Amino acid sequence: MRQDSADYREIFLHDLPLIDTRAPVEFNKGSFPNAVSLPLMTDSERQQVGTCYKQQGQQAAIALGHELVGGKVKEARVDAWAEFARTHPDGYLFCFRGGLRSQITQQWLYDAGIPYPRITGGYKAMRHFLIEEIERAARECDFTLVGGMTGTGKTEVLAQLDNAVDLEGHANHRGSSFGKKASPQPPQIGFENALAIDVLKQRHSGSNRFVLEDESRLIGRCSVPLSLHRAMQTSPLVWLEDSRESRIERILKDYVIDLCTEFENTFGGEIGAQKFAETLRNNLANITRRLGGERYQKLDTIMHSALTQQLRDGTVDQHREWIAALLHDYYDPMYDYQLEKNGSRILFRGNQQEVVAFLREHCRI
Repeated sequence: MRQDSADYREIFLHDLPLIDTRAPVEFNKGSFPNAVSLPLMTDSERQQVGTCYKQQGQQAAIALGHELVGGKVKEARVDAWAEFARTHPDGYLFCFRGGLRSQITQQWLYDAGIPYPRITGGYKAMRHFLIEEIERAARECDFTLVGGMTGTGKTEVLAQLDNAVDLEGHANHRGSSFGKKASPQPPQIGFENALAIDVLKQRHSGSNRFVLEDESRLIGRCSVPLSLHRAMQTSPLVWLEDSRESRIERILKDYVIDLCTEFENTFGGEIGAQKFAETLRNNLANITRRLGGERYQKLDTIMHSALTQQLRDGTVDQHREWIAALLHDYYDPMYDYQLEKNGSRILFRGNQQEVVAFLREHCRI
């Protein structure tokens, strides 16, 4: 029989499958990339047991738990755990602290003829381990940031590097006011956990030099861990350059053509296209104060006309007009200010090919 484990490093390095026996409300606040929610109790059952524990003590709460999760309810949950255990014989189960819930789950599986190990310390200990991993990386690692105007293809640069950490990828958001995708962002805890595991794996492979995109602390609703963001703010910059025309075409592809397709694939053709159009106009509305009312109205009119044509016949040519105006009036002046402010941190400037070559040499492991 495999033993219970507190070797969190090995668990995360090898992406071992995990049964999260916490209640759905706990799982939804954030878990680990390889964990599935197979709870011992539903949210309602957990609440009832918790109330009983406070009022009558542990034994009464345990008795109520067995009453609520008994008979066919228990049988169905054991069957789900057993199916997971048979499919993933190398996995583990856990609860919040490695206590009663995971012990009960483990015992019920054992009674069904399936010995299955649990993680001692549970979610809380694994979460603490990952938080510490980010803190250690912020202290011990070297970071180089890729900066550049909107639309220069900074994410494309990261994709070509073995030692890149894609913060926007982990956040499922492009990082700008127009960065929302068709699928939701992960909860903050899930974002941090996935990020920490990424860093852990790269450091295990021998890398202590990382390349990240120059980001504000907030990427949509996800917040870059404070220690990491502080390290980023004093790290050297490599500035990616590209022509205005190329940037417009890249933005058109990423934020209009590909994003519309993503919405259509997620929600279905017509509904998805409508949701895409609503999202794009809402994104513009969200920066009304920064644009000013008159400029916003002008851009919204252009965008509305472009979307109407796109939804009617698939033509996207009109979108170039609002993209060009937004770059000229909003994004480029903002980046010009940042460039002036952070100019002393810039190590190198160049096009995509030149920047990738420089980073491969400068950040060699």
